[in-house]
Amino acid sequence: MKKPSSMTIRIASLIIVSTFGLAQTTYADAVKIVNAVATQHGDSWHFDVTLRHNDTGWDHYADEWRVLSADGKVLGDRVLYHPHEDEQPFTRGLSSVKIPEDMKKVYIEAHCKVDGWAKQKFEVNLK
Repeated sequence: MKKPSSMTIRIASLIIVSTFGLAQTTYADAVKIVNAVATQHGDSWHFDVTLRHNDTGWDHYADEWRVLSADGKVLGDRVLYHPHEDEQPFTRGLSSVKIPEDMKKVYIEAHCKVDGWAKQKFEVNLK
């Protein structure tokens, strides 16, 4: 069996290191929902959502989160108008969210200005 050349080994090493680096970057930049609390006020709900994201400035930050029904209908959304580079994790609220009485749980989904909607959905039980 022929031994691989040093050039082949270097190229393979570069591919492995590059792939690992991309995986780390993607994971590090995903918006993470740390916690979400829902409180009923009369016929509407208030949500306090805590996010963690590696905001790097105005071009790359967590810029929105929303409340979804189980079937994906948007029930409310909270736009974040600036980066939170020095405040991690951070919590922001949203009031007056109308939720049907028979709905027992909702989901929170977070958005990054660069990476879009995170795959993670945070389940919130409504009591």
